[in-house]
Amino acid sequence: MDPTHDPAGLAVSAEGVDKVFPNGVRALERIDLAVRNGEFVTLLGPSGCGKSTLLRMIAGLTPPSSGRLHLHGGGAPARPVAFVFQQPTLMPWASVAANVRLPLDLAGADRAQAYARVRDALALVGLTGFESSYPRELSGGMQMRTSIARALVTAPGLLLMDEPFGALDEITRTRLDRDIRDLWERRHLTVVFVTHSIYEAVFLSMRVLVLSARPGRIVGEVAIDEPHPRTEAFRMSERYAQWCRRLSELLAAGSAEPATA
Repeated sequence: MDPTHDPAGLAVSAEGVDKVFPNGVRALERIDLAVRNGEFVTLLGPSGCGKSTLLRMIAGLTPPSSGRLHLHGGGAPARPVAFVFQQPTLMPWASVAANVRLPLDLAGADRAQAYARVRDALALVGLTGFESSYPRELSGGMQMRTSIARALVTAPGLLLMDEPFGALDEITRTRLDRDIRDLWERRHLTVVFVTHSIYEAVFLSMRVLVLSARPGRIVGEVAIDEPHPRTEAFRMSERYAQWCRRLSELLAAGSAEPATA
């Protein structure tokens, strides 16, 4: 990666970023990162390696302890950043439509335009007809689709996703992986996606960045040079298995490295 790459083509850049928490835990060390506009980049690593911390720093939710981290506009005006958390984090007392509309309400958007954007966002995630439903009436996969719709309703340029499908069953997860790739292609998004699943990383990504055990450092990068769209036939292919083996070897090597003080 080259963090000095022309900023006009970058969505995110980081140079020498560290994160040390007040209790002394060093979560991340010497992170250099460049995500170009339109990329789907996945952060892959063992539990506790700092993947989610790095994503939260990109979102501006957690400051770095040192180094430089920048978001680049990717056009004028800059498109917003949206974050999808590990859990749907929906308001249980509010309808699906109200949950999806929340970012627009907070921004003071015109109500008629907001309703139109909510309808479009729900259609994108396959939830047309569920506008009046409540979270308790939805399956886990539908709740996560609602959370994704809430992120998409702001028409983001950069979508940050923190293990959004980790708690779902394998069938639902596979379907949502396919759906999020379709959305990325259709909406021309830039996506930074966190996962601990090698299989998910290979299917989704243009590039996979492998992090070591804590303190997290980028110990490898693999460009998944496969055509789009990716289908279930790709999941069954020897090429897919080869990519998975390559990432597995990098992940094992990074996880075995001793932590530094």
